[in-house]
Amino acid sequence: MADEVLSQSEIDALLSALSSGEMDANQLKEEEKDKKVKVYDFKRALRFSKDQIRNISRIHDNFARLLSTYFSAQLRTYVDISVASVDQIPYEEFIRSIPAMTILNVYSVAPPLDGRIIFEFNPNIAYAMLDRILGGKGTSVNNIENLTEIETTLMSQLFVKALDNLQEAWSSITEIDPILEDFEVNPQFLQLVSPNETVVVVSLDTTIGDSSGMINICIPHVVLEPIIPKLSVHYWMQNESSKERKPEEYELITKNIKKAKMDLSVVLGKSSISVEELMFLSAKDTIILNQSIEQPLVLQVDKVPKFYVQPGKKKNRLAVQILEEIKGGGFQ
Repeated sequence: MADEVLSQSEIDALLSALSSGEMDANQLKEEEKDKKVKVYDFKRALRFSKDQIRNISRIHDNFARLLSTYFSAQLRTYVDISVASVDQIPYEEFIRSIPAMTILNVYSVAPPLDGRIIFEFNPNIAYAMLDRILGGKGTSVNNIENLTEIETTLMSQLFVKALDNLQEAWSSITEIDPILEDFEVNPQFLQLVSPNETVVVVSLDTTIGDSSGMINICIPHVVLEPIIPKLSVHYWMQNESSKERKPEEYELITKNIKKAKMDLSVVLGKSSISVEELMFLSAKDTIILNQSIEQPLVLQVDKVPKFYVQPGKKKNRLAVQILEEIKGGGFQ
């Protein structure tokens, strides 16, 4: 679409040519009637609709918020993660776009999804995390070629625990169970799908303390294929319409609410005395309440005033009789 939009200078030149007679308006109309052919690049086949891309973006917006909270707690420092972009590109283009040496985690996903996805952590981010785990200030040192087994294990453990947040973010669409299969630093060693296979790349803009970088999530089209219909707005609208309350559900909720226990208390009255008077209280002393015997008492339900009542007895047991509801007394 961008190629079809004219700049202001091109518009001025076109108007000038029409007014000077260099270009015939009728000829333009004839050309407009001719069938136009658009170039289509099969290597960049768009397998996802704009609607589906928006829903994937929405899911990962939620994932970014959950991940920010998780990493902030684990690393004990300020972490901010947000979705920068969601694109569909050939797998080969994704591999070329990431650094030659980086942190790559390959996860397999269980049915209904089938296949593997990649999490690529920019070295600046990965080493800032590692430095914080080891008690540092979060300084980033790019030294991926010499990762020790301890560093690899620490990073893997941190990333594996973060997958709970991915499960929660996708739970509105489907249940997923990602399992770490491989930890790699060279993208050339990863051949997830064929080079021309369309993948969705979700780029997360990440800031950890003073370090910043990108976390890229690569999801092949073949992985999402079983649930693609669920990513459309029609699926969401159908789900919303099907969420009407069923009569049996209403009856069950009502039955359970009726069984709920509540604390009732009757306030006989209140009084204010000094600490000195309290200290010298003794047997047979009388405390005068601010409640007249001619006034109704207040019945509280879970400490909220609800009814005016009068005291009495029923079968030799103390009881109260409800006289009037207190307006604005809560839980109407």
